[in-house]
Amino acid sequence: MTKITFIQPSGVDIEVEATPGTSLMQAAMDNMVDGILADCGGSCSCATCHCYIQDTYYDKLPEPSATEESMLDFVVEPQDNSRLSCQVIVTEELDGMVVTLPTSQF
Repeated sequence: MTKITFIQPSGVDIEVEATPGTSLMQAAMDNMVDGILADCGGSCSCATCHCYIQDTYYDKLPEPSATEESMLDFVVEPQDNSRLSCQVIVTEELDGMVVTLPTSQF
């Protein structure tokens, strides 16, 4: 299992155990983390699973696909470390990753 910490805008940290091979979005949903809306169910078509990946781990992720990049154009409060959590696949290398959730999804 891979430990992921989600930080909500209020400052509350939620640490979850995620199964490698699942998406970050699914790990959040499985653990009832507020702030990942996932309206499209993970098909990269709504951007309601927007999150910010801690820089240390951002560089360990594959580059976003063209589809993800185009969806990120529609998020509120984009940052250089913005990703769609439905497109981030959990790996053992991401153990300890910190993910911050945007205020706009609360």
